[in-house]
Amino acid sequence: MNQDVTITSDLEEQKNMVRILYIVHALALVFSLGLLAILPVIVNYIKRPETQGTFLYSHHSWMIRSFWWFALWMAIAFFFIFTLWWLLGLGLVIGYIVGGLAWIWKAYRLLKGFFDLEKNLAMPA
Repeated sequence: MNQDVTITSDLEEQKNMVRILYIVHALALVFSLGLLAILPVIVNYIKRPETQGTFLYSHHSWMIRSFWWFALWMAIAFFFIFTLWWLLGLGLVIGYIVGGLAWIWKAYRLLKGFFDLEKNLAMPA
């Protein structure tokens, strides 16, 4: 079901902020393996209340959830890497697989969110 969204100047400014946050999240993912994503997620938490009642609210929530799930999976990956590395390198393999899959998943969510933002679509809850 498509909804027509009327974009006001205030909503356009908020949409630009969300667009910038997607880009900063992506840059953090590429250049710091997501470690610096704590900075844009703080901005997500600050800006999300301003978008209450709009489709942009769901984009802030989408990025926040993506950040925390990615952080959890990366913590699990690092656990395997640093605790089981001595077991014939099995921990390294498992850790890199988990971390790599988490990275791909986060990249997918950022791209999906960005493309849906451009179509003025809300993200699933």
